[in-house]
Amino acid sequence: MKIFPAIDIKDKKCVRLVKGDFDSKTEYEMSPVEQAGKYKDHGFKNLHIVDLDGALTGETVNIDIIEEIVGKFDLKIEIGGGVRNFESIKKYTDAGVEKVILGSAAIKDKNFLKEACEKFPDKIALGLDAKDGYLSVSGWKENSNFKTLDFLQDVNDYGASRLIYTDINRDGMKLSPNFDKTEKVANNSNCPVIISGGVSSIDDIKKAKEMGNKNIEGIIVGKAIYDGDIKLEELAKEIDA
Repeated sequence: MKIFPAIDIKDKKCVRLVKGDFDSKTEYEMSPVEQAGKYKDHGFKNLHIVDLDGALTGETVNIDIIEEIVGKFDLKIEIGGGVRNFESIKKYTDAGVEKVILGSAAIKDKNFLKEACEKFPDKIALGLDAKDGYLSVSGWKENSNFKTLDFLQDVNDYGASRLIYTDINRDGMKLSPNFDKTEKVANNSNCPVIISGGVSSIDDIKKAKEMGNKNIEGIIVGKAIYDGDIKLEELAKEIDA
């Protein structure tokens, strides 16, 4: 079970949102690079980054920060936020990230997802953000009318190398992830799945491990770290050797 501490970047700062709402934003003092270094110092190997400026603009706004993190620390980074074209994917892969997450653009245009997987083999992660069973797009402001499992079935053979499943109702709420729905997604997915949204305590990490589902690759931890509900020392003990 891989553990992905999260960094959300907005205006060059680490922030956390509640249910993706930019008006419910908490800013933290540590810079994204400093935060990445802190994760590295505690022994973490993977990192989940969302460029919230990119999500709003559709541009790789914080590519310099990503390049600095990749250059300074030997971390496997997955990054998302407004990736809408092949040029952005190439910028990130050239910068040395492990996976580029496609969300809204992939859901709105399946052919874009398919071509991206073909052009960048083993580099594309598919982000499925769901609310009440339906996928949301455009920073979670729009409902796509696609049921999660129906969409997954349509794109399952496209070649995505990872799937990140987020229950929006739980994101930033620290209500525990939606393990049941994540398990259903994992059981239907051709690629490994990451649990995302709602991690509240170290017990959620332990529960994810105890699920024993071989297609669940890891779990993302964000707000619970920043708010002090999970201590990094405690979380680091759960890292698989």
